[in-house]
Amino acid sequence: MTTFSTSAFLIRKVDYGDADRIVTLFTRRCGKVAAIAKSAKKSSRRFGGVLELFSEMDVVCRVGKKGGMLLLQEASLRQPFPAIRSDVVKTAYASYWADIVHQWMESEQVNEGIFELLAHAFTELDQGTTPAAAVSVLFQLQFLAMAGLAPNLEACAKCGKPLEAGASGGFPFSLEKGGVQCPRCSRAEPEGPGRVQLSVGTVMQLRWVGNRRLPAAARIRFTDQALVEGSRLLEAFVPYHLDRFPKSLRVLRQLRDA
Repeated sequence: MTTFSTSAFLIRKVDYGDADRIVTLFTRRCGKVAAIAKSAKKSSRRFGGVLELFSEMDVVCRVGKKGGMLLLQEASLRQPFPAIRSDVVKTAYASYWADIVHQWMESEQVNEGIFELLAHAFTELDQGTTPAAAVSVLFQLQFLAMAGLAPNLEACAKCGKPLEAGASGGFPFSLEKGGVQCPRCSRAEPEGPGRVQLSVGTVMQLRWVGNRRLPAAARIRFTDQALVEGSRLLEAFVPYHLDRFPKSLRVLRQLRDA
């Protein structure tokens, strides 16, 4: 048998039988993996207080010879992020981001950029110095860019004409075409649920964030309008391309609207 150690985020867990838990980890070295934590529900000595959602941990896993499920042998906390789990809205945001990673990333697909992005998002959410909505817009834009699925905010998705920064009235975004449309092309198509209207300022801010690496992008200070429009766009764009509407996003919207 082979063992490996790595840092990891706990993004999902389910009970298995009377004593065990199956955990989904997004790891730095191995990407997304599932592992079984034996006696996690009964033995406080091995995993007591460690296997909490969204925590960053150091883990040791054992690989079976026959290719079965990984066995989680050891886990120790690096960053518990307790403020996330003590606030229902923060928990909803973190659950939505974890769902994006879980649904989009293939098993064992290594991406250290996304690992660092998740670390940044959970840290900001836990500390509360940046509005959660702003962290969420940043997370979604950066994730989409790293996954090669960034929305087209540079040119018209239909005719390819570069957008004019000085245009009045803003630009409609087509979920089907994956990008903004120029005024001429948008007038040729009917209004519908697959379109999201964006102001020029919002397009410029979202484009700036999507085109920069995380350290620079994290310095953005979104306008109130860009936060509202950006959240509306990305929370429509992500489910459209996932081909499913995450339950976590539905919960998040209900909490925000309450």
